[in-house]
Amino acid sequence: MIQTNNLKRIYDQGGIPVKAVNGISMEIKKGEFTAVVGPSGSGKTTLLNCIGGLDTPTSGDVIIESESISLYSSSKMIKYRLNNIGFVFQAYNLIPVLSAKENIEMIMLMQGADKKTRSKRSMELLNEVEMGDMIDRRPAQLSGGQQQRVAVARALASKPKFILADEPTANLDSKATSNLLDIMSRLNKQENITFIFSTHDQRVIDRARRVITLEDGKIVSDKSN
Repeated sequence: MIQTNNLKRIYDQGGIPVKAVNGISMEIKKGEFTAVVGPSGSGKTTLLNCIGGLDTPTSGDVIIESESISLYSSSKMIKYRLNNIGFVFQAYNLIPVLSAKENIEMIMLMQGADKKTRSKRSMELLNEVEMGDMIDRRPAQLSGGQQQRVAVARALASKPKFILADEPTANLDSKATSNLLDIMSRLNKQENITFIFSTHDQRVIDRARRVITLEDGKIVSDKSN
């Protein structure tokens, strides 16, 4: 489903090249529940950003379902992300002035879905993540774990081909983390949704069925549980 070929992303820091991702080649199959792990600075987030089109590789290629996305124009990449990739971020990134339901509907509004379709799907997703009784609450009225569940529902709203989750449990306590992982694991198994995490969290690593370890921008281990 997802393939990277000798992927490199090199940054210039004061004239010194920093190889954040340094020649990564890998494949992710549909339905995988994969954790990308490694110390800070190992390239986890940069790898996910390149796969998700949030960052442009210096060289190499990202291929999704046999289609190379690395050379997409900015406008084409924005459209592709909107319709094919779901993102879950550490900081939730919900819109403060919108309710939980409205935050989810926003993605579908951008896709051009009609009001009835937006309302129906947003309610289905909120029930799926066990937030159906909090549809009118704004982010400030929700706990961190509840906000992250809304973020997962929003990521699913566009019916993406896969979901990229960058340190999604970093700001959550043990109970909220366990609840969130239960939901994402269920979605993965029941609906065959592909999840790729970048994480330091051992609780996420323990749930993953594949663990890819990075050091200095390279894969040093790739194990299936």
